[in-house]
Amino acid sequence: MSYCRAIDTMPEERKALHKAYHDHLYGFPIHDDNELFCRLVLEINQAGLSWETILKKEATFRKAYDNFDIKTVATYTDADRERLLSDPGIIRNRLKVNAAIDNANTILKLQQEHGSFEKWLEMNHPKTKTEWVKLFKNTFRFTGGEIVNEFLMSIGYLPGAHTEDCAVYARVMEYKPLWMQVAG
Repeated sequence: MSYCRAIDTMPEERKALHKAYHDHLYGFPIHDDNELFCRLVLEINQAGLSWETILKKEATFRKAYDNFDIKTVATYTDADRERLLSDPGIIRNRLKVNAAIDNANTILKLQQEHGSFEKWLEMNHPKTKTEWVKLFKNTFRFTGGEIVNEFLMSIGYLPGAHTEDCAVYARVMEYKPLWMQVAG
């Protein structure tokens, strides 16, 4: 069952949480590097857990990771790592915390080389899911197939975020996500 349809089967409290993400964020292109980094960190933290858990913790993730400011996260010290690992408002997994910090540093390098994280993504478009996964595994930490697929679908680089009969699908299309553009 698609995410679009699954939301309709949820109890009201869960439906409201998922609908806010589904209707306003999922599949829409993101043009801010800090927000792209945020989505990557959230997708990494979702591994092995439900997306609902991450949605419930998004505000505390933002607070814990300085609103996903890449430059700030890249300078985190061992004390910051320990602070994050003791924060019950986020996922306290050492591998995921370390990946966030390391990936912030990687994004800084990509920004220096390409102007922005977004430009690096655009430069590598289009790719198949398999090609994207290989690229991400060679570039970032803690980026397996499902993480990369969800990250790229959620920001408009791979199709599949919404079914064509979903009302949000047409709104996403207005933003011309890269997946709908044919390679030239």
